[in-house]
Amino acid sequence: MAEVEIPQYFVCPISFQIMEDPVTTVTGITYDREGIEEWLRKAKDCVCPVTKQPLPRSSQYLTPNHTLRRLIQAWCSTNTANGVDRIPTPKTPLSMIQVQKLVKGLEAPHSCGTSVEKLHALATQSQSYRSCMAEAGVAKAMVKVINNNFQEGNTICIEEALRIVHLLWKNDNHNSMKTLVGESLDFINSLTWILKLHLDDNNIKLVNEALPLLKLTIEVADSTLLGNLSLEFFKEMVRVLTKRVLSQQAIKSSLHVLIQTSLLGRNRTRIVEAGAVTQLIELELEKPEKNMTELIFNLLAHLCSCADGREQLLKHAAGIAVVSKRVLRVSAATDDRALHVFSVIAKFSASNEVVLEMLRVGAVSKLCMVMQADCASYLKEKARDILRLHSKVWNNSPCIQLYLFTRHQR
Repeated sequence: MAEVEIPQYFVCPISFQIMEDPVTTVTGITYDREGIEEWLRKAKDCVCPVTKQPLPRSSQYLTPNHTLRRLIQAWCSTNTANGVDRIPTPKTPLSMIQVQKLVKGLEAPHSCGTSVEKLHALATQSQSYRSCMAEAGVAKAMVKVINNNFQEGNTICIEEALRIVHLLWKNDNHNSMKTLVGESLDFINSLTWILKLHLDDNNIKLVNEALPLLKLTIEVADSTLLGNLSLEFFKEMVRVLTKRVLSQQAIKSSLHVLIQTSLLGRNRTRIVEAGAVTQLIELELEKPEKNMTELIFNLLAHLCSCADGREQLLKHAAGIAVVSKRVLRVSAATDDRALHVFSVIAKFSASNEVVLEMLRVGAVSKLCMVMQADCASYLKEKARDILRLHSKVWNNSPCIQLYLFTRHQR
């Protein structure tokens, strides 16, 4: 662009760029719509960036400055030869009345489907549209649609409804979703129903939509609710781990849900009963990417804290071996969780057969390597404590003596 002097009043005080859609706040300062809406959405204290006076957070109080926009467009057109881009006329902002009319249409069976489709189309267009929809209570309306579908066994427009909730959740800066879905089991039960229904008919697309939303819901749910989750819920979450056709994000979401819920002791037993330990080992045998392995070992460590979890791991032919194989090969987080698994096994489940199995598959050798490797001192101490527990059995092996005198090169 040639050296062109831009009139100062054409420039947004936030972005310092020529305004494409100038709007004026109640404080009398004009900003580009995108800049001020982003400011209002993210600012902790909602004040005018220039005057520092309080501003209403809603974008409905922003007044389009049509005169200034026409002046900017005319100036840009005059200076196109100097490399100035033309500025198109902005779309008319979404009004609260338009959104509320669509929300009202959700109440009638004949117009519900059309309203959901139109709301979904709006939600995908822009951040400002999503902000307007959030203010109009669309998230609450969509949760109601999903819950009603569950109660009625109806799957019409369920995919669009899930997407709308997910999009609006990303726009939620004030934790309103926590109040909406985190204080009763209704929404969790609805999502569980969706999972069960569509895992059965292999509707992978819908399962991929539901799981990230379930993860977000579990993260904000009250701990009392998490303690009331049914065995059926955990069976569906474990069943997700068996579906290799699902997206990586969906499987990771399932692992996150199981980790979050396993923090409660009563849930660990249910997760183990649902067959999680066996499926985690099978999943890890496929050598997944690093961050999935970290999730798998995090969950294994929680589940092996209970006797049933350790029993299930030891029953699997590759249980001890797969834990041993990953030590010093993935990450410090994985090493920590793997050593925790070995620690609880050595302390509470160390039959003679188990102790010899640890030696046979190289778990004891790996513990020796940890003591010599370049890793955190607490991990070395943990490995040393495990070795001391059964040193009389393990010291008789000549290979252990070799590892004790050989520095492990990572």
